Amino acid sequence: MRLRGLYAITNGNNATNLLERVAAAIAGGAAVVQYRYKAASGTPHRECEARDLLALCRAYRVPLIINDDVALAATIGADGVHLGRDDAVVHEARRMLGDAAIIGVSCYNDFDRAVAAQQAGVSYVAFGRFFASHTKPDAAPASLNLIRQAKAQLSIPVVAIGGITPDNAAPLIDAGVDMLAVVHGIFGQADPEQAARRYTQLFGHLRNHP
Repeated sequence: MRLRGLYAITNGNNATNLLERVAAAIAGGAAVVQYRYKAASGTPHRECEARDLLALCRAYRVPLIINDDVALAATIGADGVHLGRDDAVVHEARRMLGDAAIIGVSCYNDFDRAVAAQQAGVSYVAFGRFFASHTKPDAAPASLNLIRQAKAQLSIPVVAIGGITPDNAAPLIDAGVDMLAVVHGIFGQADPEQAARRYTQLFGHLRNHP
């Protein structure tokens, strides 16, 4: 599976009409969806919502990635998991989810972490924040040179995240980033479909959906 285009990340615990809004983002061209919900692991609502999202994403042939929670990803049969600094180690996630799972790792502004993640067998690495972020305003900034270094020295897809808008994303794409990960820029907007389409068009194509 080629990871390229818009990576839509749901906006935490305050999402209303989540399925409708994710469907709209997919209609606008989102190539990957990440379910991000920061409630405690094992919350029944969280598992139910994740299962509903997985059914939606399967209908559109779009991968669903679970943020942080390897156990939840394994329980519902999600397409993969995204791991942060304090989450399950990569080899344990791979053991639980299988060889075909998409496993991503947040590398913030740390290239050495990305190198180690690639050696551990991840599917992609994510850097950021690149701009002022609604979701993580205190995150350390990352630079375009980091993207260029990653594209020159790594063999896996590179994702950029953090305050990315359709108006500031072009330099990231020019630097070679494979995916733009977006939270507020899609799900914080009145029309997620149109918002998603603006990002997707930066990659020069729209996905075809049933």
